Amino acid sequence: MQEIVVQAQPYELDGEPFEGQLLYVKGAQPRRALLMAPNFFGVSQSAIKLAHDLLTEDTVILILDPYGKGVHPQDAEQAMAAMSSLRDDYNKLRKRLEGGVQALAMVAEELGIGANNMAAFGFCFGGGCVLELARMGAPLKAFISFHGLLETPEPSSSETPKGPVLVLNGADDPMVSIDSRLAFEEEMAQVGADWQVVNFGGAVHSFTDPEANVPGRSQYHPVVARRAFAMMYDLLDEVFH
Repeated sequence: MQEIVVQAQPYELDGEPFEGQLLYVKGAQPRRALLMAPNFFGVSQSAIKLAHDLLTEDTVILILDPYGKGVHPQDAEQAMAAMSSLRDDYNKLRKRLEGGVQALAMVAEELGIGANNMAAFGFCFGGGCVLELARMGAPLKAFISFHGLLETPEPSSSETPKGPVLVLNGADDPMVSIDSRLAFEEEMAQVGADWQVVNFGGAVHSFTDPEANVPGRSQYHPVVARRAFAMMYDLLDEVFH
């Protein structure tokens, strides 16, 4: 039986301490390193469990710390406030995302994976973070967003993503309007991205989250979740062939 190691992964950004969580299979020889951007609760036990469930023997996962060491929202109101403060300051958000990629690169080098074998995926707020990494031209092989927000304040400044962009979206997600989806598609087309948006009928926000239970707004959909994760694994297998 596989033994999965979960360990704190400290890193610094402009002298400020951050602490992600690193997961890997003990004794394995991983060949790909993934940055997981969590939902608006940040580095939480739910995020660690999700990373644990998604981990494969050939992969290491680093959960991004968006808020700083010791900052762990305890309820949705605190999480919304923490997320909003970052979304209102995209320069700060992007810097923290860069810090996460740098931390992942350090882990990848230490484990012999190499900094050229990295990708990112994220959920809700984290899905939007992954799309920002794509727009920033981050050195990653793939960008995968699960029920993430699609807007960015300056779409005209977006760079061509370094790898394919996969958006896994609930077709009935009230937080993602048709206009924002069409604008995102136009933005990706303008920069020549390798992009795909998949709309899952009958799914709303947070369809991968077993704890989501607000009908019509934020609700777990196990069938759609399974299909979406299968699409992620398929893309990762493609780019890490």
